Order: sequence, then structure tokens, then C-alpha cells
Amino acid sequence: MTVHIEFTLNNQLRAVDVPARMSALELVRDVLNLTGTKEGCGVGECGACTIEVDGRAVNACLMFAAQLDGCRVLTIEGLTGHHTDNQEADDALHPIQEAFAEHNGVQCGFCTPGFVMSTHALLKENPAPSDHEMTKAVAGNICRCTGYGQIFSSVRAACTDREGRPESTSDRKGGCHG
Repeated sequence: MTVHIEFTLNNQLRAVDVPARMSALELVRDVLNLTGTKEGCGVGECGACTIEVDGRAVNACLMFAAQLDGCRVLTIEGLTGHHTDNQEADDALHPIQEAFAEHNGVQCGFCTPGFVMSTHALLKENPAPSDHEMTKAVAGNICRCTGYGQIFSSVRAACTDREGRPESTSDRKGGCHG
């Protein structure tokens, strides 16, 4: 049995027929060829498949593709090409991606898209999260290569980039600016 769905993917309207039991991860990776979203564990434990659905970070491996009908979906590929005030090139990295690269929040890179998407969802909701809020937001993401200190440094740097001001250590209560 197939289901016809229509949804917005990375700011483009998409219409597709999908098997009723196909996961959102299979749709994104195997049908739509957006391979930045990774399959790690397949059971929602590692966060490598994190995407945003209607602004919330979700594990694509735990969601049926049919559930995307009518939703706005953002993948890691949708973050690149954002337009800045000076209309930089379409392949420009998102400030969160830049922060992860600059602060060594990556090692092998397999888990990075999931961490970036979890961070993006967090910072849309709360641009100045505390350390506790950051920890909670990425708790569903596992990195097997690097220390989480570099990842949190990357998230803090992304806060600074988004707010356009340097981090104030005197005002901090364990978070970005909070």
C-alpha cells in the first residue's frame, strides 16, 4: 500500500508516493538522495538521523514518511545556501556548521549532521541556552570519536555567531549568554 504525501523539504514543495511503512529516514536518504542524514542505530538511540520537522528535532528513523504529509522538513542540506545580508554564495555554510568546523566539534563527521540539526532546533527556540539546556538538546546524539567538550564549544560559538556579539564570560551562568 502506498500513500501520497506533500510536504515542504528544505523550502521546496515535494509530492511523492511512499510505502505506508517507509521511514522518514529512508525517504530522505534513499528516495530523495539527501545523504547528509545518516542511519546509525536505526532505533532512535544515536541521533545521526536527526532532522527538523515543523521546527522540532526528530529522529527520522523513528518516524514514518507518511507522517511528513503537510509538514515543513529541514535536513542538513537545507542549512547550506542560506542567504546572509550580503547575499553570499549558495553553498555558504550555516553559522552553526562554521562553528562546528572552527571549534573542532567534528572528528569523523558521521554524527555531525545530527548534532548540527539538534543545535539548530535548540537555537531557533532558545538563542542563549544554558549548559543544561544544551546538554538536554543533544542528549539523543552520540559521538563515538571526539570529546563532547568540543561539541559544546561549537554550540556556544554558534550562539555567539547568531547573536552577533562575543561571549561575555562575566555574564555567563554556565551557558552561552544566560
